[in-house]
Amino acid sequence: MKGLARFFNWLKNTEKGVLLVLFLYAFLVRLPFFFRDYIDRDESTFILMGQSWVDGHLPFTELWDIKPPLTFFFFAIPIYLFGKSFIAIRFFGVLFVTISSFYTYKLSAANNKKIALVVGLLAVSLQSMFGSLQGVMSEHISIAFLVPAIWLLTKNKTSFWKVFVSGLLVGIALMVKLNLAYVALFIGLFLVYTEYQKNKSIQLLLKPIIYGTGIILTILLTFLPYYIDDLGMLWWDSVIQAPLAYAGARQYSSLKLLLYLLPFFLLLFVGWKKKIFNLKNRTVLLLIIATIGMLVAFIKGGRVNGHYLILIYPFILPLLALIDSEITKFRLPKPGLIIGILFLLIPIESYLEYIAVFKNKIENDTFFNGEGISVPNYFVENNLDKENILYLEYHIGYWVMSINPPTKSAIQPSNILKDEMFFAYDNPRETGEQELKYIIEQERPSFIITRKNRRIFDKKEVAVNFYINLQLLQNYTPLDTVEGAVIHQRLKRK
Repeated sequence: MKGLARFFNWLKNTEKGVLLVLFLYAFLVRLPFFFRDYIDRDESTFILMGQSWVDGHLPFTELWDIKPPLTFFFFAIPIYLFGKSFIAIRFFGVLFVTISSFYTYKLSAANNKKIALVVGLLAVSLQSMFGSLQGVMSEHISIAFLVPAIWLLTKNKTSFWKVFVSGLLVGIALMVKLNLAYVALFIGLFLVYTEYQKNKSIQLLLKPIIYGTGIILTILLTFLPYYIDDLGMLWWDSVIQAPLAYAGARQYSSLKLLLYLLPFFLLLFVGWKKKIFNLKNRTVLLLIIATIGMLVAFIKGGRVNGHYLILIYPFILPLLALIDSEITKFRLPKPGLIIGILFLLIPIESYLEYIAVFKNKIENDTFFNGEGISVPNYFVENNLDKENILYLEYHIGYWVMSINPPTKSAIQPSNILKDEMFFAYDNPRETGEQELKYIIEQERPSFIITRKNRRIFDKKEVAVNFYINLQLLQNYTPLDTVEGAVIHQRLKRK
């Protein structure tokens, strides 16, 4: 018993112990999703882009998506090392969640390490529950670099080396998620302000310049391969111009955006008004500035999807832990109860997924499940031609079948209609409707995969939905239904 108590004491009182707890918790919560094919459209797209890079094609050259190059790089790594492995990709996701949650803990630990441990566990939970967060999203990757970068700057006497490394990490985060530029800018302005407080000579710009150099160096390194291959404009249009065009074209209503962000603005306002944030604390100031930067990014982007909030949790949670009040002196229960809380925090989705995985193993003799696997298996079992397929759902099937979509835009079904981005990769079609018609009438897919009893495109796209349904009715016949996927085969005309 004494040995067990000593072990629990090590877990909660040492950074290595806390890191182990957070890793095991993240692994436990996310493990059942290692075997699911399709969790989020974006993740499936990133996998396809990563595979293309492994095959020797720079991002944007063979296939195209709107994220910066390092998003795809961090999918290319597990694919290069382990081949086509969902397990490897999802395990990398566990590592990203563990890193960001551990540094969220470190940012929270000044007042009470036990509260900080709970904050770390909450960080894991909030990155792993609800909808598509069990997959590996660009937000998971970017904050795994951004949060350590902020932590490096929390000391009043931060060395030049740490400032430079912080800049490198922020640069990596930017080349995964470009809208973090506002956070990066605000942190730079914070460095100017704090250096001015200490040194009113020209030397006040030294650390901000070193920080900015780290960021610029990282960005230039992503640009270098394109420059060497005389593809500089492709990089510029894809990494810089296209996201700006996308943000301008795909915005929520002001009311919807306000409802999403209002709780965070209220927290900052109440914290300032009631003076519960210690504004003399450098860590608190950095967290507030990063939160404001992220909120500005959301406003400028004009939309907030559920997984976007992953970007703000690592700032808000430590802020709550560092509130200057009696709650920070609260005595938490013994370690055994902490571990109990850990299990209570496991998302219900994980429990349900564990059941689904074992049920699938019993029924189909495999842990792996989902239409992105069962549809390709159907093609193999029935000896069907797989060279000309259009996935209008479950497009991870392209990866499993080792084929490419019919056009660059078809890498993700929704990209077909995002004509505001066509200029970035010189798409010869000008509108989404023209692109879809080209795919259906010129590429003439032998098979089209759709989701059973679901609208193919957004409900606002009335004309496009009418067109594709008419084409399926006139030129295709439903061959079979595999789980939730409908396989449509093109009719052979005499």
